[in-house]
Amino acid sequence: MRLNEEQRKKAEENMGLVGKVIKDRVHGLGRPGMMSFEDLFQTGCVGLCKAAATDRGGGCFSTYAYRLIWNEISDALARQGRMSRRELAGLENREGPVKDSAAWEQAYARELRDALSSARERAGGAVSFGIRALELSAQGYGSREVGLIMGARPGTVRMWMTRARRYLKDQPGVLRTAGK
Repeated sequence: MRLNEEQRKKAEENMGLVGKVIKDRVHGLGRPGMMSFEDLFQTGCVGLCKAAATDRGGGCFSTYAYRLIWNEISDALARQGRMSRRELAGLENREGPVKDSAAWEQAYARELRDALSSARERAGGAVSFGIRALELSAQGYGSREVGLIMGARPGTVRMWMTRARRYLKDQPGVLRTAGK
């Protein structure tokens, strides 16, 4: 894509917007399998150039560019996710690392359940109910269903879950197990 001098200047003036989009919208940087910040920044710059090339000057450029940058980054993340899933699907039929990976995931899930159970016992009260509600939520239940299971209103369940999240943020054992 070729930009004229005015478009190039507009893109250069708004380079900080790419970093802002990454900071605001991308979570989990540094995780295994996640694109690096540099890769995301480069992808975002493509979106910024597209914004500079297609801007008609009818509104705020940064708002328009923010959206195009995010679209470009989210498309790249989706492509990466699809490729990763295809790679894993191809490996599932072979012997070796994937079987170890499945065993590791089971051990990780068991360790996380144990850490949450321990935190629930220490917490007591509404926080304890909230941790149980979070566990059920992780299994796919909505707050209405959790409320039916636990005998409470959905709003009460959401309040318990909020308190539990706050409590769990301060629990180093759970955070260490969860990989934070």
